[in-house]
Amino acid sequence: MFPKPIENTNILTQSVYKTALPIVLILWLLPLIAVALTSFRSGGDLISGNYWGWPTSFDLYENYTSVFKNTPLAQYMWNSFRVTIPTVFGAVALSCMTGFALAVYNFKGNILIFFLFIAGNFVPFQILMVPVRDLSVQMGVYNSVWALILFHIAFQAGFCTLFMRNFIKALPRELIEAARVEGVNEFQIFWYIVIPLMKPAIAALSVLIFTFIWNDYFWATVLTQGVDSQPVTAGLYSLNGQWISQWHLVSAGSIVAALPPVLMFFTMQKHFIAGLTLGAVK
Repeated sequence: MFPKPIENTNILTQSVYKTALPIVLILWLLPLIAVALTSFRSGGDLISGNYWGWPTSFDLYENYTSVFKNTPLAQYMWNSFRVTIPTVFGAVALSCMTGFALAVYNFKGNILIFFLFIAGNFVPFQILMVPVRDLSVQMGVYNSVWALILFHIAFQAGFCTLFMRNFIKALPRELIEAARVEGVNEFQIFWYIVIPLMKPAIAALSVLIFTFIWNDYFWATVLTQGVDSQPVTAGLYSLNGQWISQWHLVSAGSIVAALPPVLMFFTMQKHFIAGLTLGAVK
């Protein structure tokens, strides 16, 4: 039923696996390697068509300093943080409350509301482009970070609620019942009993949502424009000049833009893995 561990296969299978694995890994990492090499190249290499050859000079310092001095990359990065951090706090806080309500209280319409949260995840976000843009214009938040914050909190609420509701549902019900017998009110049960037990799930969900929002490109181009509000994913293309493509600067900016989610994952790695695997052996 389950795949056999590679150690338990025959010698031929193990040899093929050990040979194919590094090849597949290199092919998978090839685009990232190309971007990293391009970020070291000089503009002359790219003009002459030297895309895959060995760089004639390694302009590491020049490219990575120029991308901050001569382009608004720092402002784009700041905009991404302004969008991503409030969205993570808002989506996780909202899903903790909605997940608690849907997991603990058996009220009429519980399943229907839960179904609506889940159904929202299956709506193709491309068909929402026009109505969401028009709504942001009517609300007066178009071309501001608030347009992205409000949309992402609303759009991520479905997945986050599904995640939190199922996590809370797996917690021992006896803890909540015992607290009620002792006279603890519902808010105190949520804050002092449930929330501490949800820390691994909160950490795992925060890493996921941070990555989703930081890497968003579609809504960044739909709801914002200009240096004052665009996140780094949408702003990278503007690093090209009007008459010439500065792909070495775009590549350097892409590497810089990829660092925050990578650093966050490695910082929260222990909690992230604990949150995803908690209850896996039950």
